Amino acid sequence: MDPPGATHVVAGVIVDARGRVLLARRTAGRELAGLWEFPGGKVEPGETPEAALARELDEELGIEVELGDPLMVVPHLTPTRRLRLDVRGIRAWRGTPKGYEGQALAWVQPGALPRYDMPDPDRPVVAALLQPDHCLVTPPPGPGDSDATWLAALESALARGVRRVQFRMPGIDRSRRQQLLANAALHCAAAGAQLLVNGDARLACESGLGLHLPAARLRECRARPVADDQPLSASCHDAEELKLAQALGCDFALVGPVHPTPTHPGHGGIGWAGFEALREQASLPIYAIGGLGVDDIAAARSHGAQGIAAIRGLWEA
Repeated sequence: MDPPGATHVVAGVIVDARGRVLLARRTAGRELAGLWEFPGGKVEPGETPEAALARELDEELGIEVELGDPLMVVPHLTPTRRLRLDVRGIRAWRGTPKGYEGQALAWVQPGALPRYDMPDPDRPVVAALLQPDHCLVTPPPGPGDSDATWLAALESALARGVRRVQFRMPGIDRSRRQQLLANAALHCAAAGAQLLVNGDARLACESGLGLHLPAARLRECRARPVADDQPLSASCHDAEELKLAQALGCDFALVGPVHPTPTHPGHGGIGWAGFEALREQASLPIYAIGGLGVDDIAAARSHGAQGIAAIRGLWEA
């Protein structure tokens, strides 16, 4: 159900036989004219989102569509209104897409999508198409655990499909941390997974890996602490931190905790309503974290998340 006063907008991700994604350019005289977006439009009173998307794509592009699975719902707050961008995959269509409302169309290879100027609510959709829908935050080795035991657990997580890893090692001395990181980097590279170092900018730079900023470090930063080609993320717990992350040029953020967790004792969690309230104020990809696992990815996407981040929920088989 949409929040009171929210404008419900639907959009479709249309992919051709060559793997290209269809974008439409907003025409002159419209709000945000000239920006590229996923085609669709407003849900009218009494209309279902599915019927609205089929109607809009018929009117705008001249195609009859078979809807696929939901991709995500992006809540977004503009200076004048509150939006909910409801994005669905398009399983099949009949006809040849044309700009029947005078809009330019472009078939874009997925990797080129980030280069197109888009409205803020469309940007998380691009990330959802291109980036992993879950992010592992590693626990340190347990008491008595060897490095080999820890690395075997990491390898198991990678075998289950983890492709984004935050290397977090509280309480581990620097020498052991460096050795574990070197071995983790080899495992992640072999699996095609992205690896980010938690909190240690020097270690990230020395190793050529990404960097994750805990909230306290984020608040101290005045400039991007790693090169532009090194991934940068941050933990955020409120709107101020999320704005700092976006201004710093973070590639994504972790927001929560959504539910109570042992790592945040005494914190009841912000819930999905609190998560959405933060989501609608930013355009960068954000993972929901806190008491979540892979079974929560679809729910997270329905609240505007890139997916979920977790320690135990992704580390333990």
